[in-house]
Amino acid sequence: MTTINESFAEETPPPAPNRLVDAFALLWANKLALVGSILAVMFLLIGVSGLIIWQVPGLQHLYIDQNLRETLHDPFTAGHLLGTDNLGRDVAWRLIAGIGVSLYVGFAVTVISVVIGMALGTVAGYFGGWTDTAISGLIDLTWGFPVILVAVIFAGALDPGLTAVITAVSLVTWAGFARVIRAEVLSLREREFVEAARALGVSNGMIIWRHMIPNVRGTTLVMASWFVAVTIIAEAGLSFIGLGAQVPTPSLGQLISDGRGFFSVTPWIAVIPGFTIALVVLGLNALGDGLRDIFDPRLKRW
Repeated sequence: MTTINESFAEETPPPAPNRLVDAFALLWANKLALVGSILAVMFLLIGVSGLIIWQVPGLQHLYIDQNLRETLHDPFTAGHLLGTDNLGRDVAWRLIAGIGVSLYVGFAVTVISVVIGMALGTVAGYFGGWTDTAISGLIDLTWGFPVILVAVIFAGALDPGLTAVITAVSLVTWAGFARVIRAEVLSLREREFVEAARALGVSNGMIIWRHMIPNVRGTTLVMASWFVAVTIIAEAGLSFIGLGAQVPTPSLGQLISDGRGFFSVTPWIAVIPGFTIALVVLGLNALGDGLRDIFDPRLKRW
């Protein structure tokens, strides 16, 4: 009886792996990705709060109201966690709203770039021929322009503001996605599972949806996290020179610009938003690397 039970136990298939548990285990093992995830989630929650403050008229007074009797207060002053600026506005509320505005611009640009870049890159890499030649030429032409230069031209030609920033940066960054996705698909289309799908009569659209896109998911996630960070830096730079967010809309770049004139007296007004940008960029890049390890099906983690 014991022998039969042991034989039955040996033939019993192992339980199916829990992908969520495995994902957390991989994230926990990658300490850099774990720190990045914590930073990204923290700033995402702060950013959502900032968007609410920015969009709800009844809350906008938190970062707009001025009090000239309480100017340039130090951090941890009663009622002002991070102090006040030269107009008596609360730096903490302006920082929260600025994080929300910057993340909004970053995610808006990234979503637009991912949709356009993945569509054109996948079509170019999968079909090849004249389609690839035409799209690749457009990618090379677009990617040859510096992002900041195009953003400055558009912001100067249009009314300065967030719409001009999103439009200008999106017109360039999609090409970065398309170039990488095209290269990935060029390699994938020659793989055995794609040839098998073609032999079975699977349509090109279904092959792209079922085989191409899942296999570039990890790369897309890493690039998306990086492009959110790049867009935040670009928006901060444009706001710093007055071509991005316009008063009274706050942004991290605008906060640095507001504080630079008082740096010798109250350096925290400029240092705090600058340090925040650095932490956001670090967190997003580390998170992207962790997500690539978790979701890229070619890594064979489970």
